[in-house]
Amino acid sequence: MIIQTATLGYPRIGKNREVKKALEAFWSSKSDAETLLQTVREVEFAHWQTQLQAGIDRIGIGDTTLYDHVLDWSVRLGLIPDRFRHLTGLDQYFAMARGRDGIPALEMTKWFDTNYHYLVPEIDPVLQPADFSDFLETVHRAQTLLGQRAIPIVLGPLTLLRLSRLELNVEQAVSYLLDRYLVLLGELKNLGVVEVQIHEPALVLGDADNFKGAYQLIYDSLGRVGLPIHLVTYFDDLGSAYPWVMELPVAGISLDFTRGRNLDLLQQHGFPADKQLGVGIVDARNVWRVRPESVLSTLETIQSITPNIRLHPSSSLQFVPYDAQREAKLPEPLRNVLSFAEQKLEEVVILAQTLAGGDPSDKLAMVQTQWKAFEQFSPVNPAVQERLRNLTVQALERAMPYEQRKKLQPTLPPLPTTTIGSFPQTTEVRQLRVKLKRGEITQAEYEAAIDAEIAKCIQIQEEAGLDVLVHGEFERTDMVEFFGQQLSGFAFTEQGWVQSYGSRCVRPPIIYGDVARAAPMTIREFKVAQSLTDKVVKGMLTGPVTMINWSFTRTDIPRSEQAMQIAFALRDEVADLEAAGAKMVQIDEPALREGLPLKPERWNEYLSWAVDAFRLAAGVAKPETQIHTHMCYSEFGDIIQHIERLDADVLSIENSRSNNETLFEITDAGYQHQVGNGVYDVHSPAIPSTEQMVQQLKTGIANLPIEQIWVNPDCGLKTRRWEEVIPSLKNMVEAAKIMREEINATQE
Repeated sequence: MIIQTATLGYPRIGKNREVKKALEAFWSSKSDAETLLQTVREVEFAHWQTQLQAGIDRIGIGDTTLYDHVLDWSVRLGLIPDRFRHLTGLDQYFAMARGRDGIPALEMTKWFDTNYHYLVPEIDPVLQPADFSDFLETVHRAQTLLGQRAIPIVLGPLTLLRLSRLELNVEQAVSYLLDRYLVLLGELKNLGVVEVQIHEPALVLGDADNFKGAYQLIYDSLGRVGLPIHLVTYFDDLGSAYPWVMELPVAGISLDFTRGRNLDLLQQHGFPADKQLGVGIVDARNVWRVRPESVLSTLETIQSITPNIRLHPSSSLQFVPYDAQREAKLPEPLRNVLSFAEQKLEEVVILAQTLAGGDPSDKLAMVQTQWKAFEQFSPVNPAVQERLRNLTVQALERAMPYEQRKKLQPTLPPLPTTTIGSFPQTTEVRQLRVKLKRGEITQAEYEAAIDAEIAKCIQIQEEAGLDVLVHGEFERTDMVEFFGQQLSGFAFTEQGWVQSYGSRCVRPPIIYGDVARAAPMTIREFKVAQSLTDKVVKGMLTGPVTMINWSFTRTDIPRSEQAMQIAFALRDEVADLEAAGAKMVQIDEPALREGLPLKPERWNEYLSWAVDAFRLAAGVAKPETQIHTHMCYSEFGDIIQHIERLDADVLSIENSRSNNETLFEITDAGYQHQVGNGVYDVHSPAIPSTEQMVQQLKTGIANLPIEQIWVNPDCGLKTRRWEEVIPSLKNMVEAAKIMREEINATQE
């Protein structure tokens, strides 16, 4: 017996972030378009070779991107909003991704419940012509190396529609797009591909049944092209959609067996004999090696129900780094149980060989031995466990209700201005950390240089006229990494980069044991900043839920327990900031909503512990200490009661790319606390005009009482340049002043 193996996508930034570097060189006019495209092709070719050498039978291709794969399909399908149609080529593509002067970019939001951001397609009644030439050229190049192993990856039409902003109804959109997908499949068939993967992760959403007719219509039509379709789902189970999805006219269906209850559904309903089951058995979204005894037991159960299977990772491998063996500085017991993309390829092949009757028992036995060594390496922390056992409801409560405590908090002018926290991380700032790491400068020299950056930042904010200042976060590589490096139980890679969006890459920490704080983490820099100004400086922390959702967590310990451990550490930091004189502390939770389970029936369980973790961190604050939080790329309407339960004094939101939808949701819910509705998009290099931000503020004032409104950018300024930041902030402050004058004139 032979068990096929497959992949559903691969990391696409390059082992050494070649694509990121090529993109940024192109954007800064240091290289040309052909150099950029050649770099991407070389990275792509190396990925194909790696998968071929690993022994993968069906290699997913065509998922490499210059910025975002959803944007790629928007462009290929002719979904070009009118404001971009005067542009062409890469100018148009990157304007859609990043905006340009006077032209707002597409909205950006999270890809399902991952930390990857995609650009939201906009579909209006007038489509541009479709153009699949770049995709077909990629397929042809892949075939020269891989032959029939090259399996094109296509974003499914219903998932594309579910993720889009529609200016027409779904039925019209389906009609518009179906003909284009039919053309694409016909072209792929002419190229001689043996199969196409059509990815429809939207099938795992809780309301998939509402679109049953649309799925049936589309796949009945696509099936008649005569090109075998492998329908790919991931991130959760099919739920109640399982029976009718099994009846769709496709050659194969892939299910995720690392999340949700697809195994239960398979056992309950069986699987069609005329289809191949793709078994997503190796977790593509976490970094731990498989537990052989558990995984093989699951595979044997699946094989007893349907023998026609192929094995693959649970989703694209874009969510994990490239190669764990590059992490030479990690402790060996930890490194040996880590599995990045290359190790996951190996695991898929070994499991397939074992299931097919082979005998790689020595390799499997070694993995079991390595897990035992890891368990001895990562012992339980008794003090942390004792603190968890003694947790009380009272620890989650502020000492005074919001309406009472806000009277004790700092007095500010109407429409107070501030920023979200971070300021530009220039090459010089990044080089400081490199020099410290190499021993080229001392710790004292490093801190002196950071202090100089803080002083510059404070001066710039005061000159801009901001009301509440921040220290700039120049000492922080990443908002999660910085804190994790000072907490026990966290490990950090050197080469563990994954793509967040475009050229933005992050190195998620790995939580491998109980989490505890050994010493204060932010106090020194806060004191430096506050000593330089009479204005209030916010203390800046990353919240426990964001640290959980942006890390690779333990899979054998509940996420709720890991979040509470981090919350206790942050609680101690809040107390220390207060003791150092902080009148405001911001506990950022941009990832709160992205951790929301894809099935609504599981929301309450997650939100219960997630909100409690935030409240545990903030609950120690005195009434006169104003607690801020920041959330971005979030829709709040359906979870607003949980947002309210956070009990933050000030909530700042990303709002500039979402047509004020988040603001309207907050208004409709009657939210009573203060709100900073982001007045400009920091992910675009365009400098917003004062007039643009005045209009944004007018929208805010039309929906919220003035006393509730703060004025701020929609996110941190870390990725922007000073020459963009300074005029943008000055325009923002001027917009606030204009509105204050209008308010005063009206009142008089």
